[in-house]
Amino acid sequence: MADPPTGPPEDINKTSFWMPINYVRTVQRTSESYQACKDIIACMKDRAHVERQYARQLTEWSDKWKSITETRPLYGSLLRAWQCFFSSTERLSALHTSISQSLVSEDGERIHSWQKETFPKKMFCGFRESYDLETAFSRAQKPWVKRLKKLEKARAVYHKSCQREQSAQEKENQAKLKADLSESKLSKIQQTREKATQERTKARDRYEKVLEDVSGFAPRYMEEMESVFDQSQEEERKRISFLKQAFLSIHRHLDITNNESIKAVYSELHHTLMSISEAEDLRWWKNNHGPGMPTDWPKIEEWNPPIKKQKPGKKPKAHKGTDDKAVMIGGVRVRALYNYTGEEPDELSFKSGEEFLKVEDEDDQGWCWGVKEGGAEGFYPANYVLPVK
Repeated sequence: MADPPTGPPEDINKTSFWMPINYVRTVQRTSESYQACKDIIACMKDRAHVERQYARQLTEWSDKWKSITETRPLYGSLLRAWQCFFSSTERLSALHTSISQSLVSEDGERIHSWQKETFPKKMFCGFRESYDLETAFSRAQKPWVKRLKKLEKARAVYHKSCQREQSAQEKENQAKLKADLSESKLSKIQQTREKATQERTKARDRYEKVLEDVSGFAPRYMEEMESVFDQSQEEERKRISFLKQAFLSIHRHLDITNNESIKAVYSELHHTLMSISEAEDLRWWKNNHGPGMPTDWPKIEEWNPPIKKQKPGKKPKAHKGTDDKAVMIGGVRVRALYNYTGEEPDELSFKSGEEFLKVEDEDDQGWCWGVKEGGAEGFYPANYVLPVK
């Protein structure tokens, strides 16, 4: 339970709208609303900066770990699932970058444009709305303030007369208690008290008359003040209505819980994770690194005479336009019988068992032109390969 107030109760008239000059809070609301718009714009710029930084951090995280996964011993569906975290993160980064841009270019610009139109300024007088309200409130309150001053003066005179009467009464009471006081002095004291009483009565009559005038003028005063206040309220209502829509727009950009692209990102990520298959991964490993790999089992290998190559620069270059060698459309797939390491820049190197395409027939020197899957191409000894059946 809250502690009870310890100080004296606050005079309600010190803060009441109806008292002189207290309408200034309503007048100041215009400039405060203008400042609030500036604060909202600055606030959203800060949030946009946060979104932009988050998007950058997501991208940095994805780039870092995406390169690391390429060197790790995961494979198959498990590797695809791990990599899916990075692709989904890149999409999230793009989304938060878009949010950052929307907060500044869409919401911020919208509020700024509205602020410029809603708060026109009057030369040397601040905002036009504040000037108009100040003028209207002051005009409506001026006669009321005059009456209040007269009432305050009448009240002060009445209270002072009451004080004099009380003082005179106390003197009379004290005089009556003195046995040695002469009748003439007592009579004089009583006359002073009676005069004070009469003055108090007159002061009260004037006080009541002024109060009656103030009370009679109050309804008109209230009507005029409320009329000006209602104008201010209507302008404020428009501001609140606009800022409500602006806040809803900001919320729409920030609320990613109902964003379809976000749902798609996590839906695809979940689908990829659920697609992890032990059987598929184990089968892949068996076929690529285990008993399922193809092998040329030991067999008799015929002796091949050493190849006599022409000197560098004299080897026929069929791919440069020689007419004595046919170029094959699509090529013929061959498998290497032996390892071969090219000794010239235009020779093709390969290992035993490796497959590639023969794209030109053997020339009269026993050389063919081949192309590997990676794009490497060059001459190789024709008797080092056999066609793949």
